[in-house]
Amino acid sequence: MMKAVFMTAVGGPEVLQLQETQEPTPGSKELLVRLKAAGVNPLDWKMRKKGTRYPDRLPAILGCDGAGIVERIGQDVEHFKIGDEVYFCHGGIGDHPGNYAELAIVNEDYAARKPTSLNFLDAGAAPLVLITAWESLHDRAKIKKGQKILVHAGAGGVGHVAIQLAKAAGCQVCTTIGSEEKANFVYSVGADKAILYKKDDFVQAALDWTDGNGVDVALDTVGDETFAKTLSAVRYYGDLVTILSPPVDMNWGVARVRNVRVSFELMLTPMTEGLETGKQHHAWILEQCGSLFDDGRLKIKVDRTFPLHEAAEAHRYLESGSGMGKVVLAID
Repeated sequence: MMKAVFMTAVGGPEVLQLQETQEPTPGSKELLVRLKAAGVNPLDWKMRKKGTRYPDRLPAILGCDGAGIVERIGQDVEHFKIGDEVYFCHGGIGDHPGNYAELAIVNEDYAARKPTSLNFLDAGAAPLVLITAWESLHDRAKIKKGQKILVHAGAGGVGHVAIQLAKAAGCQVCTTIGSEEKANFVYSVGADKAILYKKDDFVQAALDWTDGNGVDVALDTVGDETFAKTLSAVRYYGDLVTILSPPVDMNWGVARVRNVRVSFELMLTPMTEGLETGKQHHAWILEQCGSLFDDGRLKIKVDRTFPLHEAAEAHRYLESGSGMGKVVLAID
């Protein structure tokens, strides 16, 4: 038997209940991982409030991010052995069990070796935001050295990683933040300019920063009105990548006139659509980021840590929107 936190119904944090359940058994190409940490993401509380991707399969174990030690392996596993330390982003959206648990199953093709420079808490916090930021900047916008990048909400989980990935690629980065404390944080991870959006018009600030031209690439992690306004901050023939949906009453006139290429990023797609190459690509991204961690060019900010049995409290804290970086469940 093992302990896991189950989402027992759609609702408030109280629907997250610690229960005992059967230990999973790995298939031929799978790893049984003794989890040490699981990241808590906005995706988790949104599914808890509105329903998972598979609403008919409650109760469900949430949590896409996981890090731990390989405890057992399937007979056809080729690239990992018992005792290996791994991290991954898989499960937790309502079908395959997630990582709010003591043990998890993951196909070896979807896992990567944990960077040696990271402890388990940092590794457990990292995968979803790493993949989201990497796909947004490298796969969608195809950023290049010397470009100027605008990252919204740079003190958030995706934002603070995106700043560092852009800097590692040789770009300059400005970012929007909501307080002086968050400004200090984004400067500490490499931002070249912090824009206090409550005080300053971020569009004008971005235009001033680029001598009136607009940024080469903008990453929208906020959505709604912010997405629409950001179009005016992007240069002609530039790129805007969003991880959210545009407003339903969106006026696309600015995008058309400026010839802005708009891209969408939803890192869940390989899981929801069963895209094997996409899930393997996620593991490849984690491997690339592992090298950046070990070279000292990338770090993860863990804001708060909660024990597994306080998953509901972790949701309450994250949903309040007051933190910086990532929230993590410690599982040990």
